[in-house]
Amino acid sequence: MTKLDLFFDPTRCFIGGKWVAPAGGEYLPIENPSTGETIGEIARGQAADVEAAVAAAQAGLAGAWGKTPAFERGRILTRMGQAVLARVDELARIEAMDVGKPLKQARADAVALARYLEFYGGACDKIMGETIPYLDGYTVYTLREPHGVTGHIIPWNYPMQIIGRSVTAALAMGNAAVLKPAEEACLTAIAFAKIAEEAGLPAGALNVVPGLGEEAGAALTAHPGVNHISFTGSLAVGELIQRAAAKNVIPVTLELGGKSPQLVFEDADLDRALPFLVNAGIQNAGQTCSASSRILVHRSIHDQVLERMAERYRALRVGPAIDDLDVGPLVSGRQQEIVGEFLSDLGGGEIAARGEVVSGAPTGGHYLAPALVSGVKPDNRLAQDEIFGPVQVVIPFDDEAEAVATANGTEFGLVAGVWSRDGGRTMRVAKAIRTGQVFLNNYGAGGGVELPFGGVGKSGHGREKGFEALYGFSVLKTVAAWHG
Repeated sequence: MTKLDLFFDPTRCFIGGKWVAPAGGEYLPIENPSTGETIGEIARGQAADVEAAVAAAQAGLAGAWGKTPAFERGRILTRMGQAVLARVDELARIEAMDVGKPLKQARADAVALARYLEFYGGACDKIMGETIPYLDGYTVYTLREPHGVTGHIIPWNYPMQIIGRSVTAALAMGNAAVLKPAEEACLTAIAFAKIAEEAGLPAGALNVVPGLGEEAGAALTAHPGVNHISFTGSLAVGELIQRAAAKNVIPVTLELGGKSPQLVFEDADLDRALPFLVNAGIQNAGQTCSASSRILVHRSIHDQVLERMAERYRALRVGPAIDDLDVGPLVSGRQQEIVGEFLSDLGGGEIAARGEVVSGAPTGGHYLAPALVSGVKPDNRLAQDEIFGPVQVVIPFDDEAEAVATANGTEFGLVAGVWSRDGGRTMRVAKAIRTGQVFLNNYGAGGGVELPFGGVGKSGHGREKGFEALYGFSVLKTVAAWHG
């Protein structure tokens, strides 16, 4: 590995506490999205590697990991969190090189991973059952127990954050995890395994198998030894995973993206709103499940908001992740093509403003200037489909009812924002919008790990983050004892 300076070997799978070569002896290239260059290799795990990982997870549950008390699980996760904090800058550099996001955004992801480990480390021994009043002569109580082996398939856009909200929650509940990271961005997932090993996580508790979705991912979702699947990614793949899980009759947590709106009413505090309106659409080059790609604005202030957003767009600078500008490259040439296809047919809309790719940006990088689009109808595909790029559409509305109807007018329902000084209106709209999270006079609330996250409709089901994630990674058992 001449082009990567890493504290782990990315060409290995982590199975049963050991670093092993992929069973098939094959590898996949690592591309730097900022340059288009191949900078190394990762293991191409396949069905045999998944088989070994599931067996290792089962052995871990039957052995040391399954016998680890909750408070000790918490200590291990807390140590892992401390180790992540000690390597924040290094992890940020790796993530920026692998995903293409600016350094400051990658650093925030590493800090978030540490926070998840701290939160779930502290929560391990605080998951309680309850007693249920029942018939005379009975004592009835409930227990929360781990599913067993949990499979985790994560996307390339936020590897560290999604490991934090998925894998660490499963470990906190005492499950043994098998992680299949996205082939486009595996490095920090493999780094997480190294950190876990150094922190003393028992063998088999965490297993990491890089590889292609149609090979390692498919093998994991279909494996009869897996007891729960957690997936974040596209709607099309989510449907395949749910079908595969159904054959084994196991639960799934699906987070499948969105087309999240922000509703800006005529009395909104625009000075506060404007940074949120733009940043929520261009962060990580728009490659964010909860990106706000639709800005719905009351007609009386539509032109004003459009122009003020356009001013911000024209100031955006796009360049290599290491330069830490406003926006980095898209993750791959294919993703660049997909976003470009959307912009090639605006369906009657027009580009109100674009950012700028800085001069000197490597010609092989996957750069795309952010685009603000106006004049798009609510049923246009730019307003309906998840673009997964730095593109936002601005759509006017005339009243509250139209705003809600437009917000609810897609098949997704992940996140929404509402901007108004009228407290009654914000509460009405928050109740009326069909979505998993609603932010009033903010967007994202700083991404708090405590805040349950997930969608409705084709954004998926189940909840991650907070204590709700722990409940999702557990099985509720009822015990009814007759004692006379």
